[in-house]
Amino acid sequence: MGLLDRLTSARLPVALTGLSAVLSIATGIANIGSARAGPLSPYIPEAVQQTAGFTGTMTGFLLLLSAYALRRRRRGAWYSALLLLPLAALQGVIQTSPYAYPLVGLSLLAIPGLLVNRRRFDRKLSLSTSQLAAGIILASVQVYGTVGAYALRDEFPAIRDGSAGLVDAFYYTIVTASTVGYGDVTPGPTSTRGKLFALSVVVLGVVSFTVALGTLLAPLLEARFQRALGRMTETQLDLLEDHVIVLGYGDLTEPILNELTDGDVPFVVIVPDQARAAELSDRGMNVITADPSDEEPLRRAQLSDATAVVTATNNDAEDALAVLTARQLRPDVRIVAAATDRENVKKLKRAGADTVISPAAIGGHLLVESALGRGDTEDVADKILKGGGPSD
Repeated sequence: MGLLDRLTSARLPVALTGLSAVLSIATGIANIGSARAGPLSPYIPEAVQQTAGFTGTMTGFLLLLSAYALRRRRRGAWYSALLLLPLAALQGVIQTSPYAYPLVGLSLLAIPGLLVNRRRFDRKLSLSTSQLAAGIILASVQVYGTVGAYALRDEFPAIRDGSAGLVDAFYYTIVTASTVGYGDVTPGPTSTRGKLFALSVVVLGVVSFTVALGTLLAPLLEARFQRALGRMTETQLDLLEDHVIVLGYGDLTEPILNELTDGDVPFVVIVPDQARAAELSDRGMNVITADPSDEEPLRRAQLSDATAVVTATNNDAEDALAVLTARQLRPDVRIVAAATDRENVKKLKRAGADTVISPAAIGGHLLVESALGRGDTEDVADKILKGGGPSD
């Protein structure tokens, strides 16, 4: 991949968004509670600078979520990132800290990349039933606790006498449901209703947080299992672009993988054998464990964004099926195949391959030429095998 391709790829703005998020968090934490001396500090009140440190930290965490969702090509994350990046830059300016300069620069630099790659972030948010249920339960418990604590404020002296009743009620719900329990907001010592309500908030809060954590941790554990089995996660697959798809694995595939690796060409291998997939994954290669002739793994491998498809196993019939599937899914992609048997060259071309190479035919031709003393076949063979020029 050339320099221009790297600069215009979707990976760069996603990475810049993630870096902006980390810088926003770090800069915000550094500026909470203390004003910094910067070129704009005389014009911005100290309280505003300190507040910007707090809000900048919150913006950074939201940007981290957006960067994660951008890796999954979510359109909603694209919109949120375009909203949060200028906000992070503005908060960096308001903080008037020299540490905020990289934050401002990276945040603004990420925006053009997101705009250029808008079409790549085309997936709608799709939540599973368990995730929706967890979100509804968690939100419902917070609403129940806040409304209930405010309605029973006479039973809670701190809420009743506080200047911000609803805020105090929400604060009480969060610290109680999360089992933090600072003890500054408690029911009156003689309030039976208040104590019973507090118990219900504790029980429901623990349950809701447990369910929410379960729905978040389950995909992470699944990803770990997939990596252990030699499978790419959806996050790894989502931003594949300008890559080569290698269908199957055979004796001829290994040199192809080495050439792609040495040439720093992004690629993904689709193999049906789980043991082979785990082996290739351990070597740092992108692998999908599936039948190369099926449509679903080709779609998962982002065939629509691939530059080429290569197949070179020991089974020409399976290669032909894989070529046929790839050609049907994307008629304009370049497909190169290797034929184990010379008579299968025409069959692979009819299946849809643009170029079919017969290693046996090439090897036989070189051997005959060498036996008859025609040309320097050793130099030709060396160039083919090593990728270098003619030897001296």
